[in-house]
This record gives sequence, structure tokens and C-alpha cells, in this order.
Amino acid sequence: MPEIDLIEGFRDPLHMKALAEIIKKECVSKINIMEVCGGHTHTIMKFGLSQILPDLIDFVHGPGCPVCIMPKERIDHAIALASMPNTILATLGDMIRVPGSKTSLQKLRADGKDIRSLYSPLDVLKIAKENPEKNVVFFAIGFETTTPMSAVLIQSVIEQKLTNVYFHINHVTVPEAVDAIMSSGDAKIDAFLGPSHVSVITGYKIYEPLAQKYGTPIVVAGFEPTDVMESVLRIVRQINDKKAFVDNEYARAVSREGNVKAQDLVNTYMEKRTHFRWRGIGDIPNSALKLKDEFASLDAEIVFKEVLPTIELDDHKMCICGDILKGKAKPFDCKVFGKACTPTNPMGSCMVSSEGACSAYFKYGKLSQKGGML
Repeated sequence: MPEIDLIEGFRDPLHMKALAEIIKKECVSKINIMEVCGGHTHTIMKFGLSQILPDLIDFVHGPGCPVCIMPKERIDHAIALASMPNTILATLGDMIRVPGSKTSLQKLRADGKDIRSLYSPLDVLKIAKENPEKNVVFFAIGFETTTPMSAVLIQSVIEQKLTNVYFHINHVTVPEAVDAIMSSGDAKIDAFLGPSHVSVITGYKIYEPLAQKYGTPIVVAGFEPTDVMESVLRIVRQINDKKAFVDNEYARAVSREGNVKAQDLVNTYMEKRTHFRWRGIGDIPNSALKLKDEFASLDAEIVFKEVLPTIELDDHKMCICGDILKGKAKPFDCKVFGKACTPTNPMGSCMVSSEGACSAYFKYGKLSQKGGML
């Protein structure tokens, strides 16, 4: 059988150009579109989509980067846990590079602490079995996309009767963050590109109350450039028709109901927190998860409560990551972007994370005032 390319068709320059021409013809008013997910930000920047779209379309960056929104005090929790004797701290992605109030997990690891960046949460099982005399703390992060993986790990730890594994849960949820941004009135947002990976788990139904409450079109978009372009066209048409509903461009992977089995597994072990502080944004009620009380013996925040700092900490005064996460500013509005703040010397979390807006702007070249590449 001939080999089938499942990617190139979504990156076809002729298709992208054709969509751009249709959007130019049909777009008649200024539209500010927030891409909630950092993956969309990177697609927009990498493929220069802002340059081929009309000036009436402006992309606004949102809080959909789990590393970027983690407040300093939560990073300090991880640092305190990793500093305990006979402890291994494990986490995912770029979290080890995010600066806390005084240091980072990366620097702490260089000083000899056992801090491990994982490919999969299930790697914790092997680590725990190989180190039965040590406490293994999993610092769990991510939106609804990665939460089921943490739930599977919790289930496995219980089933395998491992007694040296603990969880510091930092999973956050999209709808509450979007609601907080819209209700604040700080940013002018006319429509949203809904996150794709999150929606695979949750289904697109979670955005329907938001579209209805704020009269704002939301189109769940895939990560390929033609996905984004097609989603922009759908937004334009909703606005032209004076409609506001949730549309699912990413139908090849996303359904209205989502992955119900994954949702049930998460709900077995976790529940909503009353409050959770987002870096640069502030407290957003019911926007994060924690272990249920019945699993308190696995909860690092309870078991090791005495070593965890309680002071809330803000970012460096020169860093405007908070405004970027709220859609009020773009990276090139920051005075230290690309100067004092670079990927090798990040001052804020938006530059640290590979999904961060500042990282995308820095990586893909000199930036126009519109957010594309020159």
C-alpha cells in the first residue's frame, strides 16, 4: 500500500493561501482572537500566519501554558520537597527551569539534589520500586490534557501498594481561566481558538456556557496551520452572521462529550480546589484540582505540610508575563524581552516554557507589531 502522509496536507501552502484570500474577502471588521493554547501560538508564529492574514485579524495570547501559569510559591513547594533528605522529585517538561523565589529545580539538581524530568508519569513506578528507601514525589502539572495520566499513576500506585510515592497536584482547568479573563474586562477579545488536546479529553461542551455567557465565538482548532486558518474563517463567518457558538474544526479528534472514561478516572481521585493562584493573573476560584480527602496519605501538600512555604510571591517587576497571559500585551511590549530575558536566562515563565508566548516570539525571528515574522 502507498504511504499516506497525514501531516503535509494540513501544511499545504496553496491551501493556506486560498484560505487567506477567502478570509480577506469576508472579514469586514477588526477581530481580536485569543488562542488559549501555547501550541497554537507556536503554529501562528512558526508558519507566519499573521503575515498572510488581513490586518483586521489580530491574535491575542492566552493562559494555556501550564508551566507559564504556575506561581512562584508552587515552584517553591517543589524546591522545598526536593530539598528534603532521602527524596526524589519527579516532574514533566520545562518545570525544572522555571525560577522560584530564590532558585530553580534545575539549579538545585546541579547542586546534587535528585530531581528527574520524566517522559511519562508512569516512570515514577519504576523509580519508586528501584528506590524503596526514598520518598518519591511527583509534581504533577498540566491542563485537562495531562490530568488523566496523573490519575492513572495514582491508580497504579494504589493497586501496586507502593508506600513511598506522593503527589503534589497542580492540574488546572481551562474554562475558569477563560471566564476570569473575560469577566475582568482587561482585554478586548472577540473570539477564541479553543485548545485541541484539552478538548480531546473534555469534549467541546465545556466551552458552551462561555460562548453563551459572553456572546463570543469559540472554535476548537487543530494545531496544523490549515486548522488555524480554517478556524479563523469560521470565526469571521460567525461574527459576520452575528452568532456566537462553539464550533468544532478539529472533528477528526474532538467530540462534544470527549473521553468519558478519562474524565471518570480523574473524578475518581481528584476534585476541584476552592482557590488556586495563577501566575500573573491572580486567584481563580475552582480553576484547579487536588486529591480527594480519602487519598490524603498520598498528598504531599498534607504529608509534608510543615516544610512547604506559604507566602504568595509575584514575578519580577520588569516581567509582564502576567499581562501576556491575560491578553493585555505581547512579548515585544516587554522592555526586557530578548535582552535581559532570554531562553538561556529567563526572567519569567513565558520565556522558560517551550509553549510560552515569549519563547515562540524569540524562537521564530524578529517580530512585527502584528505578531508575525519578518
